[in-house]
Amino acid sequence: MIPEIRKKINADYTDAKYQAFTHELDTTYKYPTDFRSAETPIFLTKDVKRQLIEACDEIVAQLQTEEFKEHSSTAIPPGLFVPNETPHPEFLQIDFGICKNANGNYVPQLIELQGFPSLYGYQAFLNDTIRKHFSIPPTYGASFNGFVRGTYEKLLRDVIVGDSDPKNVVLLEIEPERQKTRIDFTIMEKMLGIKTVCLTTVKKHGNQLFYSEDGKEIRIERIYNRVIFDELERKKIQSKFKFTDEVDVHWVGHPNWYFRISKHTLPFLKSKYAPECHFVSDLKKYPSDLQQYVLKPLYSFAGLGVDIDVTKQKLDALVDKSQYLLQSKVQYANLIETPDGFAKAEVRMMFIWKEKPILVKNLVRLSKGAMMGVDFNKNKTWVGGTIAYHEAI
Repeated sequence: MIPEIRKKINADYTDAKYQAFTHELDTTYKYPTDFRSAETPIFLTKDVKRQLIEACDEIVAQLQTEEFKEHSSTAIPPGLFVPNETPHPEFLQIDFGICKNANGNYVPQLIELQGFPSLYGYQAFLNDTIRKHFSIPPTYGASFNGFVRGTYEKLLRDVIVGDSDPKNVVLLEIEPERQKTRIDFTIMEKMLGIKTVCLTTVKKHGNQLFYSEDGKEIRIERIYNRVIFDELERKKIQSKFKFTDEVDVHWVGHPNWYFRISKHTLPFLKSKYAPECHFVSDLKKYPSDLQQYVLKPLYSFAGLGVDIDVTKQKLDALVDKSQYLLQSKVQYANLIETPDGFAKAEVRMMFIWKEKPILVKNLVRLSKGAMMGVDFNKNKTWVGGTIAYHEAI
């Protein structure tokens, strides 16, 4: 989007630089990156940055209304309500595709949002590593609202650890050593002094939870929750406590917000940055141009079940239409010129919600396929995860 920076980044690129960059990503912590890192970051113009922030402001304002509270009360599936819900999620992400409007100008368009943690540790590490291996202009940054590494880590610590001893705070996941995001877990462990624990190893005594270390049981006071509900259901995980149990812990990222702020939210949002979206069950008749829409299951993660080739027959065949959304397709712009064609970009704006939502970082995915997922970008280069830099000074 900023031609002079793009030309310099592309001209300076070598395979050796990229290999040195990915080697550092893969060897600094206990685990490597189990997802592809792109060969380049992207650079936001002032206008696109302004629009992204404006879009976030509009969406965040709607998420704090009484109307949204009422709308989201129907989001939690029967039997999955978790007690002791917090007034808001501690983490919020809003994903935008970078598109072009009729005038040829770049504009962000909402793809999805989630009240669930993202790679809050990894993105800080990725920024440090990109700056070591690529020529990022010194006036450009990846954070928002003036955060630097130290102040960002303090905010994370305040929200996740709070007043507890870090040994009484756990990052909870299902088989964490097998997750593609496991590098983020190790970064958070080192950054905050907390321990990553598998859900299946947690013990419950009365209404208290414990994990074991060196043969001793240690009380869990706070849970930084990274368990995805649909994975929990899909794998039929057996554990000694259920999320729906009444337990004496503070959830950092309460599980109910995984549903309350999710695809379920999309039909509620009104903004020039939010494409038209409906519950299939609410449609009295289907749009005549179904090829311009995408079908999304309400509760899936990482693009599972998304159908970009919608037909009347597929919609008619849905068993429960209330569990699916029909969303107007977003046409991603050919954004980044690369040696083997243009890449498209999706920008995730990342918030930490303390007293109010605070925009702190971003995450970018580059793609050359029909969708952003790994399966659509196999054997392609200049795709994968990265960061959007913007003029910060």
